[in-house]
Amino acid sequence: MNLGLENRVALVAAASKGLGFGVARALAADGARVSICSRTAKDVEAAGQALGDETGAEVMAMACDVTDPESINNWVTATVDRWGHIDALLVNAGGPPAGFIREISEAQWEAAFQLTLMSSIRMINAALPHMSRGSAILTVTSSSIREPIERLALSTVMRSGVMGLVKTLADELAGEGIRVNNLIPGRIDTDRVRQLDGITASRLGITPEEARERAMANIPLGRLGSIDDFGAAGAFLLSPAAAYITGASLRVDGGQMRSV
Repeated sequence: MNLGLENRVALVAAASKGLGFGVARALAADGARVSICSRTAKDVEAAGQALGDETGAEVMAMACDVTDPESINNWVTATVDRWGHIDALLVNAGGPPAGFIREISEAQWEAAFQLTLMSSIRMINAALPHMSRGSAILTVTSSSIREPIERLALSTVMRSGVMGLVKTLADELAGEGIRVNNLIPGRIDTDRVRQLDGITASRLGITPEEARERAMANIPLGRLGSIDDFGAAGAFLLSPAAAYITGASLRVDGGQMRSV
């Protein structure tokens, strides 16, 4: 299937590895011009080099702290200076720390608010003036917005706010021909999931491998997802092939979530 991404300009946040890298790779492989960012310059530059070498696509890599409005604006401005406009934006950031609500300080709530919700608002607001009819925005949340996960209170609360943002913006921007959707990752094989497996293992007195096996037993497809599984779904929703999809939330979870 031709997604129609050739020469389209896509911004992908938190893309030095993991979910963001998977989406960036899928976009680049289909011919998009991809601007990626991540907090650490060395990591994102290495990721950009790898993407360019692998796909032959035009790739721009830039350090960006998504909790800093000026840093976001600099990334967007640099991308527009190079390619003139924006066709697609993947809103993404690292996850907030684990913990029960009664363990979480006010400072941690504020940090999670800035990292997860305000970064989404700021990235979208920075990109929108450079988007036009046919452009697309895609956020990355978590299965916790549908089925709260133990010890992930910060993620559940803040990412639920992002989902509210998606539904509201989908209505507001529909008349301009700009689509807004959301991706819900299940257990994708990333550093974040491995970290959470380690926390679970420590709490239960088992090995991380045992924690992972227990988790996979609850996935109907019987395996963890790969970043390429996730990337393919992201590239589709950001592409013209998904031209009649907006306000939607797609689960990429191997059937794990049981909610209707």
